[in-house]
Amino acid sequence: MPELPEHLKRRAAERRKQLGLSGDTEGAAEGGTEDASAGAPTEEAPAPETPAETPSQTPAAAAGEEITESKGGVPAHLLERSRRRKAAKEGGEAASVGGGGTATAVKAAPIATPSGTGPGGHTQRLLTVVKSGSIQQVRGEAQDKVHTWPHLLVIELAATLSVSAMLLIFSALVRAPLLGLADVNQTPNPSKAPWYFLGLQELLTMFHPMIAGVTIPGMALFLLIIAPYVDKNPSNKPEDRKFAISIFTVFLMFWTVLVIIGSFFRGAGFNFVFPWNDGIFFEL
Repeated sequence: MPELPEHLKRRAAERRKQLGLSGDTEGAAEGGTEDASAGAPTEEAPAPETPAETPSQTPAAAAGEEITESKGGVPAHLLERSRRRKAAKEGGEAASVGGGGTATAVKAAPIATPSGTGPGGHTQRLLTVVKSGSIQQVRGEAQDKVHTWPHLLVIELAATLSVSAMLLIFSALVRAPLLGLADVNQTPNPSKAPWYFLGLQELLTMFHPMIAGVTIPGMALFLLIIAPYVDKNPSNKPEDRKFAISIFTVFLMFWTVLVIIGSFFRGAGFNFVFPWNDGIFFEL
C-alpha cells in the first residue's frame, strides 16, 4: 500500500491540533492513512477562517446561551456570531470522528459567509457615506440675466400706474380750456403745431420740405436703428456704454433745442423773436 507523504501527515496533525481534538494524533493520522490507501484520496476541505479569540468571552457563551451584552468594547452581535461558528465547528468535528480511532472523510458543514447586512437589517452603501461634493465638483456660472416675468413686467406696470396717476392729478389741478371754434376767415398768427412737432416745423423754416421732412428725420432714425449693431457691448452699465449714450444724447439735445426755439422764440409770422421783448407766443 502506498504511504502518504510526510507533509500531508504533518498537515493533518497540525489541523487536528488547531481544532483541539483529543486523542492520539499519530494513531488518527495512521488510521487516516490506511483509509486513504483503501480508497480514493479524500479531498481536503478548505480551512475556514477561525475567528480571533476574544478575551471577553463569558461562561454564558461557552454554555451555548445567546450573548446579548457587549464585552470589552466588542459588540454583542459579533460575540454571538463567533459563538455560533465555534458551535458549528465543534458539531462538525464530532461527526467526523469515528469509532476505533479512525477518521471518516466527512465534508465540513458550510459556514455562512457574513453578509453586508448590519445589526437591525441596515445596509450601508458608498453613496450614503461619501458626500457627492467630495467626489464631484460643480461650478455654477454666474448669470446677470433675469426673467421677463415677473421682474421686468412688474417694474413696467409700476411705472405705467405712476405716470397715469401723475397725469390724472395734473389734469384735475391745471385748467386747460379748449380754444374757440376754427374760423376759416381768421387764421391764428402764429400758427404753431403741437409742441412735439415744433422741432419738425422749425426744420421746415430752415430747409426744403423734402430735406426737412424726409431726409433729416430719416437719417436720424436710420442711425438709431443701426446703433445696436455698431456698439455690440453687452454690458448694461453706463460707464461701459459711452458710445451709445453719446449718440442718444446728441439726438435728444438736437431735437430739444429745435422744440425750445419753435416754442418760445417764434412770434407772429413764425419769425424769430426774443420772448423777453415781444412776449411768449405759446399755448398749452
